[in-house]
Amino acid sequence: MLNYILKRIATGIITVYFIATATFVAMHLVPGDPLASAKAMRPEIRANLEKKYGLDKPLLSQYGVFLGNMLKGDFGISYSEKNRSVNDIIRSHFPISAVLGLLSLFFATLGGVLFGAIAAIRRGKITDRASMFFVILGISVPSFVFAAIAQYLVVKLNHTAGMTVLPVAGWGTFSHMLLPAVVLGIGSLALQTRLMRSSMLEVVHQDYIRTAKAKGLSPLRIFLFHQLRNAILPTVTILGPAIASITTGGFVVESIFAIPGLGRYFVQAFQQFDYTVIMGLTVFYGAFLVGMVLLVDLVYGIIDPRITIAKRNI
Repeated sequence: MLNYILKRIATGIITVYFIATATFVAMHLVPGDPLASAKAMRPEIRANLEKKYGLDKPLLSQYGVFLGNMLKGDFGISYSEKNRSVNDIIRSHFPISAVLGLLSLFFATLGGVLFGAIAAIRRGKITDRASMFFVILGISVPSFVFAAIAQYLVVKLNHTAGMTVLPVAGWGTFSHMLLPAVVLGIGSLALQTRLMRSSMLEVVHQDYIRTAKAKGLSPLRIFLFHQLRNAILPTVTILGPAIASITTGGFVVESIFAIPGLGRYFVQAFQQFDYTVIMGLTVFYGAFLVGMVLLVDLVYGIIDPRITIAKRNI
């Protein structure tokens, strides 16, 4: 098991290296000038800025400096945010995106497992058909549409109640988190419901389920210890990418609900062609995704010991 973990960590480090290299190359292939917004500046000031940011060095030297700083965890200074490093931006705003993402993931996973299991157990009935209708709706409709509808309904609710039941936008209290978390998690909930239903339908017809019923075990025990545990693996499989995607990828939802998360800076960095912020956040996102996938791989062994045994034989 230890060898497997070390191999996975080594693979993850190589993956992050390729992400960093690809990002660096892509950013330098894009036409444009990171100091373009300051074209009116005097030549000596421009030369000083180029020297400060290392833009006067050959591309290979810039690549070496970028990799060296990245190994030290230093993503550089933002071109557009005065006197602010990329590390400061991540440190200040990633916790907000992470809290929103984890709350959203909790809602999506709990709902996905519950609705998927119910739909499978009641296959072909109205509950199953309604679940599949909402699954298709959740997957096909973009999150910004759900966000607009949710805000409209909350405004109506607050108006009817004559008080603020839920805030429409902003950040600060738990009530501010509920609406964006639900909107952000709808797509993931729909996907997990579909996966859970398919997996549960395979499990309920297995021989060991019939054996458990023949032994006289209660339906609740069969569901919790035999059906749910074996059917939940596909849902766990997508949790790693889902965690990284939700905690770092809610750019649109953060903008609509005026949440000061990391996504706003990522969008601004592209608009202002801020080299260091784009490269730093991309590498950070990539490393976070690799870490989550590795974590989920390890959780596999806990949920299903057969997988741990199989890994030993690899």
